[in-house]
Amino acid sequence: MSAEESDDPGYDLAEELARAQTIVYDRLAVQARSRADLEQSLAKKQVPAEVATAVLDKFEAAGLVDDEEFARSWVQSRQRSKGLSSRALAIELRRKGVDDEIAREALSELDPEVELEAAHRLVQTKLRSMHRLDETTKIRRLTGLLARKGYPPQVAFEVVRQELGADVRPLDSL
Repeated sequence: MSAEESDDPGYDLAEELARAQTIVYDRLAVQARSRADLEQSLAKKQVPAEVATAVLDKFEAAGLVDDEEFARSWVQSRQRSKGLSSRALAIELRRKGVDDEIAREALSELDPEVELEAAHRLVQTKLRSMHRLDETTKIRRLTGLLARKGYPPQVAFEVVRQELGADVRPLDSL
C-alpha cells in the first residue's frame, strides 16, 4: 500500500479487496480470461496495483485464473468456431497478454490436419454464395478470406485450387 493510500481517510483496504474480487468474479462469469486481461480490467476500474496483484494471486492459487488452461481453451474454441490459423491465434493470445511460451505450447497442440480442414470448410461455405462470380474474382475473394484468417499464401492458394478443382495461380501471375 502506498503512503498516499494509507494517509487517505477514505481508503479502506478491505473494501478495495472486495471490490477487486467482485470485478474479477464478474469478468470470469462471462468467460475465461488471462491474468493480463484481468489486470487491465482492474486497472481500468482504478484498483490499486498491489490490491490487484493480491487478488489475482489468490484466484490463481485457487485455479480460477490459469493462463495455460485459458490459452488451450481459447485456441481450441477459436480454431473450431472461426477457422483461424495458428498464426492468427498466436496474435490473439499475444493481445490477451498470454506469455509467448504458453501460447507456443497451446498452439503446438493444434493438429495441422484440423487446421487445413478448417480452411477447406471456410472456402466451401463461402463458395456457396459465389456461383455467379468469375473464377478470378472467386480466387481473389477466397484467398483473401483465408489470408484474413491468418493462413499463409501458399496454403490459401492450395486450398482454393483444390476446392475449385482448377489450376489456381497467385493473382499477380494471372
